Amino acid sequence: MELVRFMQTSVGRAARVTLGVVLIAVGLVLGGGWLALAVVGLVPIIAGSAGLCLLAPLFRAPIRGVHR
Repeated sequence: MELVRFMQTSVGRAARVTLGVVLIAVGLVLGGGWLALAVVGLVPIIAGSAGLCLLAPLFRAPIRGVHR
């Protein structure tokens, strides 16, 4: 549950966007079948930018963080 809370903070969102950029870079550098990794890298970028935590339903938490 702490992971979900962290991922819903601004630092967690920035970490997801950074992870997405790294996945895209690795996929593009390695090429070939690794280009699929670049496509997968779009998921954390979109989720982080939209403020969604895709792991939250696994922990029965809201997919969108509760803003206080």
